Amino acid sequence: MVKMNNPNIYIIMGVSGSGKTTIGQQLSYLLNYSFYDADDFHSPENLEKMSQGIPLNDQDRQPWLISISHLIQNLQQHKQPAIIACSSLKNSYREFLHNNNPNLIWIYLKGSFDEILERLEKRKQHFMKSELLKSQFETLEEPENALVIDISLTPEEIINQILLLLNLSGGSIPPNC
Repeated sequence: MVKMNNPNIYIIMGVSGSGKTTIGQQLSYLLNYSFYDADDFHSPENLEKMSQGIPLNDQDRQPWLISISHLIQNLQQHKQPAIIACSSLKNSYREFLHNNNPNLIWIYLKGSFDEILERLEKRKQHFMKSELLKSQFETLEEPENALVIDISLTPEEIINQILLLLNLSGGSIPPNC
């Protein structure tokens, strides 16, 4: 991992099924950044709750947000760039995680309810059930300070658009990366 003076941390956000993990993993591979999935920071109790179709509340999410905040602080302290896939649905969650960090950049994967529902219904072996999508859209407060990317594009097109908007490459990735 290459250390930088002021490394960026990109948070790929959006509702479940928007492609955060897929896009985050591909982007981290291309940029040679570490990748973290915020789902891995949920407590077993939160995972169980969601697997039963019960939406999380702010109290459930607080320890999860604290863990992700500690991750961000640790990455910054060690000057390590990273990509984090994290729903970050509410402005208050993003403000908590951002914590006036100038090197944190939000990338919002935006899609329609129907488009994302179709994706979720195809998922197998995932704790997040399609029944919870309605609650995610109800909770979602669309960000004002983020790159907004349309998820109807292919993953390659999404990555290319992100790279172009971030001015990180010529905007071209190999197919099926």
